[in-house]
Amino acid sequence: MFFIKLKYQQVAGSVNEKLQTCDFKRKQYLKLVQPLDIKVEYVYVLNDWFKQPSYKDVLDYINSVNCHYKFNELPLTWLGMPK
Repeated sequence: MFFIKLKYQQVAGSVNEKLQTCDFKRKQYLKLVQPLDIKVEYVYVLNDWFKQPSYKDVLDYINSVNCHYKFNELPLTWLGMPK
């Protein structure tokens, strides 16, 4: 099951903190679907704003807690679908 969150930013704002909640949300979704034995993937689709060096720690954190991010689009092949 894929949870896909689109986050687009043009100025500094509250999205900064929201990116750091992926671990908690992913774990909550895992608890909900545990009886069904479904794998859960949580991914952000971010715009270029988040390529700024100031986001490096947050992006590293997202990866470290088994969440994911992509920039500007989510390739269908990444979801396991054909092109």
